[in-house]
Amino acid sequence: MNFAQLYDFLEELQQNNSKEWMDAHRKRYHQIRDDYIKWLDMINQRLLQIDSDYYDTPGKKAINRINNNLLYHPNKPIYKDHFGAGLDQRSKQGDFYIHLGVSESFVAGGYWKPGTKILTSIREAIDYNGEEFLEIINKKSFKNTFGNLIETEDKLTNAPKGFSQDHRFIDLLRHKTFAVEHRLNKKEVIDQGFDEKVIALYKEMLPFRRYLNQAVTV
Repeated sequence: MNFAQLYDFLEELQQNNSKEWMDAHRKRYHQIRDDYIKWLDMINQRLLQIDSDYYDTPGKKAINRINNNLLYHPNKPIYKDHFGAGLDQRSKQGDFYIHLGVSESFVAGGYWKPGTKILTSIREAIDYNGEEFLEIINKKSFKNTFGNLIETEDKLTNAPKGFSQDHRFIDLLRHKTFAVEHRLNKKEVIDQGFDEKVIALYKEMLPFRRYLNQAVTV
């Protein structure tokens, strides 16, 4: 996969974000998209061999649409500034997300602003066995790779309903998003070692995602 071509296309698209420009360059878009899908297929196959619980997610299923949803966000540009894809995409579980874009590139995973039912399940798991979760996210290699949980503007300032303010895991319980990310720069993505970096990130994130997925399914 020539990621330099992918970035060049996205940069030009953002300078000419219109249906007319896309129509004139649609053959080029499909070539890059098809190459990206083939790359996702390769990563998907490798992850199938690594993780016995991995959910087979072919590239065509993993890749997101490049069109923005203008019905709900009419002020957004017609086209996104990135290619996004979610692997290990089991229904109602957090996927392994790859985001390659003009303004930012990153690999992430977990649950981004989940619904009430899923959020309650995660909080109940932390209430029951928060020690294991803390051990996972405080592991040195995990911390060095992902830092802390992603902080969102809707994080609670008080205890969530059903939990006391002095709960020993109160800081975790206040979160409404349980996800982490590893930021990437363009040079890292274009580098020949990017495939191995993605695999390494998946492995490092796996205990974190397994904990959350088990919380949701049990």
